Amino acid sequence: MTSVPTPIPSRTQYVLEEIKRRILTGRLTPGQALVETDLAAQFGVSKTPVREALKTLAGTGLVVNSQYKGVTVRMVDADMAREVYDVRLLLEPEALRRAVRRGASLDAARDALARADRATDMAERSLANREFHRALYVPCGNPLLGRMLDEVRDQAALVSAVAWAADPSWDREAGEHQEILRLALSGDAEAAARALHAHIASFVERAFPSAGIPAQEEDGQA
Repeated sequence: MTSVPTPIPSRTQYVLEEIKRRILTGRLTPGQALVETDLAAQFGVSKTPVREALKTLAGTGLVVNSQYKGVTVRMVDADMAREVYDVRLLLEPEALRRAVRRGASLDAARDALARADRATDMAERSLANREFHRALYVPCGNPLLGRMLDEVRDQAALVSAVAWAADPSWDREAGEHQEILRLALSGDAEAAARALHAHIASFVERAFPSAGIPAQEEDGQA
């Protein structure tokens, strides 16, 4: 039986992923202009795939298109952080609770933590941390819930990149990640969900105190 060759990503997809990676690792900073001709020259492509990639990124909320400024990396402020983290606080702990209750494998989360520990720069650690959180909610058993969290995943990573650039707090968050995973692996769904809720809330509260994110759960629910 012959194997089916892996499709080569389109130029648009390549440009899209590279621009996204640069934004989420801080190489492209909030407010920075994204000029089609410059990006096309950097990637060795025409302006068409760049234009299409920027349209897609605008749809995910990573870039904005202004009549006067053109396309720029989205600015991060307390209002933006509150909107994104409100969604995460409502959905992500519940997704983890369901994943633990159904006995889902969390090997991918364990692997992501190991990669974060081995990371030698912010870019590597940022990507590994994103994968850790996704590995907690994807096996929740509800694909729609997972997709809803995927919708805000890039914007949450942008908030994190800005926060880390101002105040690197990886060591503290790494410890919190380890505790969340320990509780999840022990089968304590409620405690794992509470720890995840506290982790998410405390991060955005430290980075954006005026965002108004509650640091504690209400009525004991995540």
